[in-house]
Amino acid sequence: MLIAMLEAFGRRALQLFETTGQIVILFVQTLQQIRRLNIRRTILQMSHLGVDSLPIVLLTILFTGMVLTLQTAHEFIKYGAQSSVGGVVAIAMGRELSPVLSGVVIAGRVGAAITAEIGSMKVTEQIDALRVMATDPIAYLVVPRLVACVFMVPVLVVFADAIGVVGGYLVATLYAGISSFSYLHSISVFSEVNDVTGGLIKSMFFGGIVAIVGCYKGLTTAAGAEGVGRATTESVVLSIILIFISNYFLSLILYR
Repeated sequence: MLIAMLEAFGRRALQLFETTGQIVILFVQTLQQIRRLNIRRTILQMSHLGVDSLPIVLLTILFTGMVLTLQTAHEFIKYGAQSSVGGVVAIAMGRELSPVLSGVVIAGRVGAAITAEIGSMKVTEQIDALRVMATDPIAYLVVPRLVACVFMVPVLVVFADAIGVVGGYLVATLYAGISSFSYLHSISVFSEVNDVTGGLIKSMFFGGIVAIVGCYKGLTTAAGAEGVGRATTESVVLSIILIFISNYFLSLILYR
């Protein structure tokens, strides 16, 4: 029994190291192919992966800001700290909630789409056809998606920061009875530029994680349509896990 458990643990550990190594290799190969970036395909990916994701990101962050203010406003008022609500909401949005939740939403929508698209190409042998035509699949498929995600996720986070603060403002003024001046003034007093720029730096890493993991899972898809579905699920789960893990270390570096 114990030997079987150790063997299973060992197999999982080896699979984890193997997957990590393959993802790192794919990332390095993608960086080497950046010079062959196709601008037209990259712009199309920016539109598909970035612009089309804006409504769901804004909706998610709007209600997150509203809920955060709803949960904290009365506690702050109870202790006479209502003049700090706006600053707390702005800092929480800029540093953590907007980049992390936007990354999770992008992982669910964009990561799944990337894996399903490339995975379908893999099982229908379209990627092999690209190689036959002397077209590098990494330069053709991975590079535009990586660049699009790295550039567009921070743009989404800028809009998310704004809409999250607006959602908090609506709840603070209309529900909690905090004056507009107190809410807005506390933002200028407590928040700093680094609160926003740090979140944007995080979001660039999160976008890169979603793109690389999605492409890796798509390129390694096997076993037909069933394999595509399995790879899509694994892509979303792995992306979200890596986003939360990297968020800790990025926070440690950016906000020490």
